[in-house]
Amino acid sequence: MSSAPESLLEPPCFAHAPPIAAEVARGVTRLFCRQDVFAICEVPLPNNRRADMMAIDSKGALTIVEIKVSKADLLGDSKWTDYLDYCDRFYWAVPGALAGLLEAERFQPGAAGLIVADRYDAAVIRDAVHRPLAPARRKAELLRFARRAARRLSAHIDPTLGDGN
Repeated sequence: MSSAPESLLEPPCFAHAPPIAAEVARGVTRLFCRQDVFAICEVPLPNNRRADMMAIDSKGALTIVEIKVSKADLLGDSKWTDYLDYCDRFYWAVPGALAGLLEAERFQPGAAGLIVADRYDAAVIRDAVHRPLAPARRKAELLRFARRAARRLSAHIDPTLGDGN
């Protein structure tokens, strides 16, 4: 039995980003897996933003990770606070060379966590503050997360089902 041609499946995560973005995501994924936390990438949010990664832990807590791989991209990001209403924790994930920039007050180091990552692994440099979602928002986001992940898996079985977003 042959598998579906790759071109019919949705493009891999970060296909339109610099290769280092996928490497940072891989390191974060490895870190999260050791913590029993599992993520999906490029997650559209109801406010028309798209989280680079969204993860769920064993208790249903949602974490959003925003990946930045260049100084210009990091310093030019003014939309990241739009993600805070859709997660219990928020982390920046960057290559080591950018970590120092995230100490600036505009990146809310007292609330936003910091992960330094490469293609092999990642480390939490600063933990994120836990800000629990309201129950109704949690239910909506957990359902959206679960259905999106299931749809993406289904598209690997039958690519005609769509792009999985």
